[in-house]
Amino acid sequence: MQYTRLGKTDIEVSKLCIGCMSFGKAGTMHDWTLDEAESEKVIKHALELGINFFDTANCYSAGTSEEYLGKAIKNNVSRDKVVIASKVYFNDGRLSKPAIEREIDGTLKRLGTDYLDLYIIHRFDFDTPIEETMEALNGLVKAGKVRAIGASAMYGYQFYNMQLAAKEHGFTQFSTMENHYNLLYREDERELIPICKQMGVSLMPYSPLAAGHLTRPQWRTDSLRSKTDRVAMGKYDKMEEYDMQIVSRVHELSEKYNCKMSQIAIAWQWAKGIASPIIGATKAAYLDDAAGAFDVKLTDSDIAYLEEQYVPHPIVGAIKQNPAQGVVLLDEKK
Repeated sequence: MQYTRLGKTDIEVSKLCIGCMSFGKAGTMHDWTLDEAESEKVIKHALELGINFFDTANCYSAGTSEEYLGKAIKNNVSRDKVVIASKVYFNDGRLSKPAIEREIDGTLKRLGTDYLDLYIIHRFDFDTPIEETMEALNGLVKAGKVRAIGASAMYGYQFYNMQLAAKEHGFTQFSTMENHYNLLYREDERELIPICKQMGVSLMPYSPLAAGHLTRPQWRTDSLRSKTDRVAMGKYDKMEEYDMQIVSRVHELSEKYNCKMSQIAIAWQWAKGIASPIIGATKAAYLDDAAGAFDVKLTDSDIAYLEEQYVPHPIVGAIKQNPAQGVVLLDEKK
């Protein structure tokens, strides 16, 4: 395993992060999530591979994702050996000061820990003043409940304005950005990613394998997730015709290098300067595949070949307004 530091902090993380949306009571969010015992098997295997970075959220599977992660960590490793990230936004009050102060306590309780290494705002809140949110997050850092803060999918100008507000008031600034980024979705290369790099903010994209589309030569499979994950369908199906050309090139390069398609997709992420792509795994073997990506070295011509067929995509991730209260699955295909 290889490691890196988050932003300008002293927090050292593995260059692979485990996405914990795969863990939780099935039916509370998705139908394909792993139960407590199966979740622990995947988490334990991640630890055996040297992965120390785990990303969950208060809204994943009605809080059971945090509960399963917390129990698995307690059973298998000392708290100071892992880096835990969770998120806030899809809750009453969004990113208001009372909401943030309430939600962090719920998250810590479910995780069974007295501090969080990284607290991430899940989206931009259109109803709460930026200064109120940044002051509340800063308060959590001062109180010792949170070591560092991050943001997730939003427009570049929103992230810039939040960082600027924090700087002007002497508040803690964001150290990480968890955005939507992969070979099939590169819209953030225009604004958000350059801003993050300029500010020394680490990138930890979600969906680096595009919900599995970058792991196989065909668009659909018979897996439970492929057949029931309506969020993935909403995010990717509308661009299938264009994106399959990229998928074909990933497959072609995987045969050239005698490796898995997923390893090509992850190696591309690191080549683009990504700190720690978030891998959502429902099987321990998928983590072995991801770790094997360290052995894949893409050339500049490989990268150009993978990127050549990309066309502009509709925005998926950043939102133009707050969704209705209670809505969590933003891109769900109806």
